[in-house]
Amino acid sequence: MLRELLMERDWLLADGATGTNYFQMGLEAGDAPELWNTADPDKIRTLHGGFVEAGADIILTNSFGGNRYRLKLHNAQDRVHELNAAAAQLAREVVEASGRTVIVAGSMGPTGEIFEPVGSLSHADGVAAFAEQAAGLKQGGADVLWIETISSEEELRAAVEGASTVGLPIVSTMSFDTAGRTMMGITPQAFGELAANISPSPDAIGANCGVGAAELVATVLGITEARPDAIVVAKGNCGIPEFVDGHIHYSGTPELMADYARLARDAGARIIGGCCGTTSVHLASMRAALEAHTPGERPSVETIISRLGDVSKLAKGEQVAASPRQGRRRRRS
Repeated sequence: MLRELLMERDWLLADGATGTNYFQMGLEAGDAPELWNTADPDKIRTLHGGFVEAGADIILTNSFGGNRYRLKLHNAQDRVHELNAAAAQLAREVVEASGRTVIVAGSMGPTGEIFEPVGSLSHADGVAAFAEQAAGLKQGGADVLWIETISSEEELRAAVEGASTVGLPIVSTMSFDTAGRTMMGITPQAFGELAANISPSPDAIGANCGVGAAELVATVLGITEARPDAIVVAKGNCGIPEFVDGHIHYSGTPELMADYARLARDAGARIIGGCCGTTSVHLASMRAALEAHTPGERPSVETIISRLGDVSKLAKGEQVAASPRQGRRRRRS
Protein backbone atom coordinates (compact mmCIF):
# COMPACT_ATOMS: atom_id res chain seq x y z
CA MET A 1 0.00 0.00 0.00
CA LEU A 2 2.82 2.44 0.83
CA ARG A 3 4.43 2.08 -2.58
CA GLU A 4 1.12 2.44 -4.36
CA LEU A 5 0.14 5.61 -2.49
CA LEU A 6 3.54 7.16 -3.13
CA MET A 7 3.06 6.54 -6.84
CA GLU A 8 -0.28 8.37 -6.71
CA ARG A 9 0.64 11.18 -4.30
CA ASP A 10 3.51 13.67 -4.09
CA TRP A 11 3.43 13.54 -0.27
CA LEU A 12 1.87 11.63 2.61
CA LEU A 13 1.14 12.93 6.10
CA ALA A 14 2.37 10.76 8.98
CA ASP A 15 0.95 11.13 12.48
CA GLY A 16 2.24 12.94 15.56
CA ALA A 17 3.60 12.07 19.00
CA THR A 18 2.85 9.00 21.06
CA GLY A 19 4.49 9.38 24.47
CA THR A 20 3.81 13.07 25.12
CA ASN A 21 0.17 12.64 24.17
CA TYR A 22 -0.20 9.56 26.37
CA PHE A 23 1.29 11.50 29.29
CA GLN A 24 -1.58 13.95 28.86
CA MET A 25 -3.92 10.96 29.01
CA GLY A 26 -2.53 9.69 32.30
CA LEU A 27 0.59 7.68 31.46
CA GLU A 28 3.12 7.91 34.28
CA ALA A 29 6.82 8.51 33.65
CA GLY A 30 8.62 5.19 33.45
CA ASP A 31 5.50 3.19 32.55
CA ALA A 32 5.28 1.24 29.28
CA PRO A 33 2.49 2.56 27.02
CA GLU A 34 2.54 -0.79 25.19
CA LEU A 35 0.81 -2.33 28.20
CA TRP A 36 -2.19 -0.11 27.45
CA ASN A 37 -2.75 -2.11 24.25
CA THR A 38 -4.53 -4.69 26.38
CA ALA A 39 -5.10 -2.85 29.69
CA ASP A 40 -6.64 0.38 28.34
CA PRO A 41 -7.17 0.04 24.56
CA ASP A 42 -9.70 2.90 24.32
CA LYS A 43 -6.92 5.40 24.99
CA ILE A 44 -4.94 3.98 22.08
CA ARG A 45 -7.98 4.17 19.80
CA THR A 46 -8.61 7.75 20.89
CA LEU A 47 -5.12 8.93 19.94
CA HIS A 48 -5.15 7.10 16.61
CA GLY A 49 -8.62 8.43 15.87
CA GLY A 50 -7.57 12.01 16.53
CA PHE A 51 -4.67 11.72 14.10
CA VAL A 52 -6.82 10.12 11.40
CA GLU A 53 -9.44 12.84 11.82
CA ALA A 54 -6.68 15.46 11.52
CA GLY A 55 -5.74 14.02 8.13
CA ALA A 56 -2.96 11.51 8.76
CA ASP A 57 -2.26 9.12 5.88
CA ILE A 58 0.00 7.00 8.11
CA ILE A 59 -0.48 6.14 11.78
CA LEU A 60 2.19 4.43 13.88
CA THR A 61 1.23 1.64 16.23
CA ASN A 62 1.69 1.87 20.01
CA SER A 63 4.68 -0.46 19.94
CA PHE A 64 7.79 1.73 19.94
CA GLY A 65 9.19 -0.07 23.00
CA GLY A 66 7.66 -3.41 22.08
CA ASN A 67 10.84 -5.47 21.76
CA ARG A 68 11.84 -7.98 24.42
CA TYR A 69 14.69 -5.87 25.77
CA ARG A 70 12.51 -2.85 26.45
CA LEU A 71 9.59 -4.93 27.73
CA LYS A 72 11.92 -6.81 30.08
CA LEU A 73 12.16 -3.59 32.10
CA HIS A 74 8.46 -4.10 32.87
CA ASN A 75 8.61 -7.89 33.28
CA ALA A 76 6.71 -8.26 30.00
CA GLN A 77 9.40 -9.81 27.80
CA ASP A 78 7.21 -12.88 27.26
CA ARG A 79 4.36 -10.75 25.88
CA VAL A 80 6.14 -9.40 22.78
CA HIS A 81 3.89 -11.09 20.24
CA GLU A 82 0.69 -10.40 22.16
CA LEU A 83 1.34 -6.69 22.74
CA ASN A 84 2.56 -5.99 19.22
CA ALA A 85 -0.32 -7.84 17.58
CA ALA A 86 -2.73 -5.90 19.79
CA ALA A 87 -1.03 -2.60 18.87
CA ALA A 88 -1.47 -3.22 15.15
CA GLN A 89 -5.01 -4.52 15.58
CA LEU A 90 -6.09 -1.38 17.45
CA ALA A 91 -4.70 0.86 14.72
CA ARG A 92 -6.35 -1.30 12.07
CA GLU A 93 -9.72 -1.01 13.80
CA VAL A 94 -9.51 2.79 13.79
CA VAL A 95 -8.53 2.87 10.12
CA GLU A 96 -11.34 0.56 9.06
CA ALA A 97 -13.88 2.60 11.02
CA SER A 98 -12.70 5.84 9.40
CA GLY A 99 -13.54 4.82 5.85
CA ARG A 100 -10.29 6.43 4.65
CA THR A 101 -7.19 4.88 3.13
CA VAL A 102 -4.67 5.09 5.97
CA ILE A 103 -1.48 3.05 6.33
CA VAL A 104 -0.89 1.18 9.59
CA ALA A 105 2.84 1.40 10.31
CA GLY A 106 4.26 -0.96 12.91
CA SER A 107 6.52 1.18 15.11
CA MET A 108 9.80 -0.50 16.10
CA GLY A 109 12.12 1.51 18.33
CA PRO A 110 15.62 0.70 19.58
CA THR A 111 16.38 -2.07 22.04
CA GLY A 112 18.02 0.29 24.50
CA GLU A 113 21.11 -1.96 24.40
CA ILE A 114 24.54 -1.28 22.90
CA PHE A 115 25.53 -3.68 20.14
CA GLU A 116 28.84 -5.46 19.72
CA PRO A 117 31.70 -4.64 19.40
CA VAL A 118 31.20 -1.65 21.72
CA GLY A 119 28.48 -3.28 23.82
CA SER A 120 27.33 -6.79 24.64
CA LEU A 121 24.29 -7.36 22.40
CA SER A 122 25.16 -9.60 19.46
CA HIS A 123 23.92 -9.03 15.95
CA ALA A 124 22.10 -12.38 15.97
CA ASP A 125 20.26 -11.60 19.20
CA GLY A 126 19.28 -8.17 17.89
CA VAL A 127 17.96 -9.63 14.66
CA ALA A 128 15.93 -12.19 16.59
CA ALA A 129 14.39 -9.51 18.80
CA PHE A 130 13.31 -7.36 15.88
CA ALA A 131 12.02 -10.39 13.96
CA GLU A 132 9.94 -11.42 16.97
CA GLN A 133 8.38 -7.97 17.19
CA ALA A 134 7.80 -7.79 13.43
CA ALA A 135 5.89 -11.08 13.46
CA GLY A 136 3.44 -9.76 16.05
CA LEU A 137 2.92 -6.50 14.16
CA LYS A 138 2.25 -8.34 10.91
CA GLN A 139 -0.26 -10.69 12.52
CA GLY A 140 -2.12 -7.71 13.98
CA GLY A 141 -2.51 -6.09 10.58
CA ALA A 142 0.42 -3.72 10.00
CA ASP A 143 0.93 -2.63 6.39
CA VAL A 144 4.55 -1.57 6.84
CA LEU A 145 7.25 -1.82 9.50
CA TRP A 146 8.53 1.55 10.73
CA ILE A 147 11.96 1.35 12.38
CA GLU A 148 12.60 4.65 14.17
CA THR A 149 14.90 6.61 16.50
CA ILE A 150 17.90 4.40 15.70
CA SER A 151 21.37 5.80 16.43
CA SER A 152 23.96 3.17 15.42
CA GLU A 153 24.83 1.35 12.23
CA GLU A 154 24.91 -1.98 14.08
CA GLU A 155 21.35 -1.61 15.39
CA LEU A 156 20.08 -0.32 12.06
CA ARG A 157 21.43 -3.37 10.26
CA ALA A 158 19.97 -5.76 12.85
CA ALA A 159 16.59 -4.02 12.81
CA VAL A 160 16.26 -4.09 9.03
CA GLU A 161 17.40 -7.72 8.83
CA GLY A 162 14.95 -8.75 11.55
CA ALA A 163 12.06 -6.77 10.10
CA SER A 164 12.65 -8.20 6.63
CA THR A 165 11.84 -11.72 7.82
CA VAL A 166 8.07 -11.08 7.63
CA GLY A 167 7.96 -9.66 4.10
CA LEU A 168 6.45 -6.21 4.76
CA PRO A 169 7.79 -2.93 3.35
CA ILE A 170 10.28 -1.21 5.67
CA VAL A 171 10.75 2.44 6.61
CA SER A 172 13.77 3.40 8.68
CA THR A 173 14.56 6.67 10.43
CA MET A 174 17.41 7.75 12.67
CA SER A 175 17.47 10.50 15.30
CA PHE A 176 20.12 13.18 14.77
CA ASP A 177 20.11 14.71 18.21
CA THR A 178 23.80 15.17 19.03
CA ALA A 179 25.25 18.27 17.35
CA GLY A 180 23.74 17.25 14.01
CA ARG A 181 24.70 13.58 14.33
CA THR A 182 23.09 10.54 15.88
CA MET A 183 24.06 9.62 19.42
CA MET A 184 26.62 7.23 17.94
CA GLY A 185 28.12 9.81 15.56
CA ILE A 186 26.39 9.16 12.21
CA THR A 187 25.73 12.20 10.01
CA PRO A 188 22.63 12.58 7.80
CA GLN A 189 24.76 12.18 4.67
CA ALA A 190 26.40 9.04 6.03
CA PHE A 191 23.00 7.57 6.89
CA GLY A 192 21.80 8.14 3.34
CA GLU A 193 24.79 6.27 1.97
CA LEU A 194 24.55 3.54 4.61
CA ALA A 195 20.87 2.87 3.91
CA ALA A 196 21.64 2.36 0.22
CA ASN A 197 24.02 -0.47 1.11
CA ILE A 198 21.78 -2.35 3.54
CA SER A 199 20.08 -5.49 2.26
CA PRO A 200 17.20 -5.23 1.85
CA SER A 201 17.31 -1.48 1.31
CA PRO A 202 14.43 0.24 3.16
CA ASP A 203 11.55 1.54 1.04
CA ALA A 204 11.90 4.93 2.71
CA ILE A 205 14.47 6.53 5.00
CA GLY A 206 14.64 9.70 7.02
CA ALA A 207 14.82 11.39 10.39
CA ASN A 208 12.60 11.58 13.45
CA CYS A 209 12.69 13.18 16.88
CA GLY A 210 15.95 15.12 17.25
CA VAL A 211 16.14 18.60 18.75
CA GLY A 212 13.47 20.59 16.95
CA ALA A 213 11.83 21.34 13.64
CA ALA A 214 14.70 23.47 12.26
CA GLU A 215 17.36 20.80 12.76
CA LEU A 216 15.04 18.15 11.35
CA VAL A 217 14.62 20.05 8.07
CA ALA A 218 18.38 20.65 7.91
CA THR A 219 18.82 16.90 8.40
CA VAL A 220 16.50 16.23 5.47
CA LEU A 221 18.75 18.43 3.32
CA GLY A 222 21.70 16.22 4.24
CA ILE A 223 19.91 12.96 3.55
CA THR A 224 18.45 14.08 0.22
CA GLU A 225 21.84 15.44 -0.85
CA ALA A 226 23.37 12.00 -0.35
CA ARG A 227 20.34 10.10 -1.67
CA PRO A 228 18.36 12.20 -4.18
CA ASP A 229 16.71 8.97 -5.33
CA ALA A 230 15.30 8.04 -1.92
CA ILE A 231 11.82 8.50 -0.50
CA VAL A 232 12.61 10.59 2.56
CA VAL A 233 10.72 10.90 5.84
CA ALA A 234 10.63 14.02 8.04
CA LYS A 235 9.09 13.50 11.48
CA GLY A 236 10.34 16.32 13.67
CA ASN A 237 9.63 17.38 17.22
CA CYS A 238 7.12 20.14 17.83
CA GLY A 239 9.58 22.90 18.64
CA ILE A 240 11.85 22.71 21.69
CA PRO A 241 10.97 21.08 25.04
CA GLU A 242 10.50 23.46 27.96
CA PHE A 243 9.96 22.63 31.63
CA VAL A 244 6.85 24.54 32.76
CA ASP A 245 4.99 24.05 36.05
CA GLY A 246 6.57 20.67 36.64
CA HIS A 247 5.82 19.31 33.16
CA ILE A 248 7.55 19.16 29.79
CA HIS A 249 5.88 21.28 27.13
CA TYR A 250 6.96 21.73 23.51
CA SER A 251 7.23 25.27 22.16
CA GLY A 252 5.99 24.59 18.64
CA THR A 253 2.73 26.21 17.58
CA PRO A 254 0.43 24.92 14.84
CA GLU A 255 1.72 27.78 12.68
CA LEU A 256 5.36 26.78 13.22
CA MET A 257 4.62 23.14 12.41
CA ALA A 258 2.78 24.20 9.26
CA ASP A 259 5.86 26.12 8.13
CA TYR A 260 8.06 23.17 9.08
CA ALA A 261 5.91 20.92 6.86
CA ARG A 262 6.26 23.28 3.91
CA LEU A 263 10.03 23.56 4.33
CA ALA A 264 10.40 19.78 4.77
CA ARG A 265 8.52 19.26 1.50
CA ASP A 266 10.73 21.81 -0.28
CA ALA A 267 13.81 20.07 1.15
CA GLY A 268 12.74 16.83 -0.54
CA ALA A 269 10.72 14.93 2.07
CA ARG A 270 7.72 13.04 0.75
CA ILE A 271 6.48 11.62 4.07
CA ILE A 272 6.03 14.37 6.65
CA GLY A 273 4.77 14.13 10.22
CA GLY A 274 5.54 15.15 13.78
CA CYS A 275 7.29 13.56 16.73
CA CYS A 276 7.49 14.63 20.39
CA GLY A 277 4.90 17.22 21.36
CA THR A 278 2.90 17.02 18.12
CA THR A 279 -0.86 16.83 18.74
CA SER A 280 -3.76 16.35 16.36
CA VAL A 281 -4.19 20.14 16.33
CA HIS A 282 -0.65 20.57 15.02
CA LEU A 283 -1.20 17.77 12.53
CA ALA A 284 -4.37 19.34 11.11
CA SER A 285 -2.42 22.57 10.56
CA MET A 286 0.31 20.63 8.77
CA ARG A 287 -2.25 18.90 6.54
CA ALA A 288 -3.83 22.20 5.53
CA ALA A 289 -0.40 23.70 4.83
CA LEU A 290 0.69 20.82 2.61
CA GLU A 291 -2.56 20.78 0.67
CA ALA A 292 -2.25 24.49 -0.11
CA HIS A 293 1.50 24.43 -0.74
CA THR A 294 3.13 24.78 -4.14
CA PRO A 295 6.62 23.32 -3.77
CA GLY A 296 9.35 25.94 -3.95
CA GLU A 297 13.10 25.97 -4.22
CA ARG A 298 15.22 23.81 -1.99
CA PRO A 299 15.61 25.91 1.18
CA SER A 300 18.98 27.17 2.32
CA VAL A 301 20.15 26.67 5.89
CA GLU A 302 19.77 30.43 6.33
CA THR A 303 16.12 30.22 5.29
CA ILE A 304 15.49 27.39 7.75
CA ILE A 305 17.08 29.36 10.58
CA SER A 306 15.12 32.51 9.80
CA ARG A 307 11.79 30.69 9.79
CA LEU A 308 12.18 27.86 12.30
CA GLY A 309 15.14 28.60 14.54
CA ASP A 310 18.82 27.82 14.90
CA VAL A 311 20.52 24.60 13.77
CA SER A 312 23.73 22.77 14.67
CA LYS A 313 27.16 23.83 13.48
CA LEU A 314 27.32 20.66 11.40
CA ALA A 315 24.12 21.64 9.58
CA LYS A 316 25.68 25.05 8.89
CA GLY A 317 28.57 23.34 7.12
CA GLU A 318 31.12 23.71 9.90
CA GLN A 319 33.37 20.72 10.41
CA VAL A 320 32.72 19.36 13.89
CA ALA A 321 34.38 16.20 15.18
CA ALA A 322 32.06 13.40 16.24
CA SER A 323 31.72 12.82 19.97
CA PRO A 324 29.41 9.81 20.25
CA ARG A 325 27.79 9.12 23.59
CA GLN A 326 27.00 5.66 24.85
CA GLY A 327 24.04 4.60 26.94
CA ARG A 328 20.46 3.45 26.86
CA ARG A 329 18.30 5.03 24.22
CA ARG A 330 15.40 7.18 25.40
CA ARG A 331 11.81 6.48 24.55
CA ARG A 332 10.28 8.26 21.57
CA SER A 333 7.62 10.66 22.82
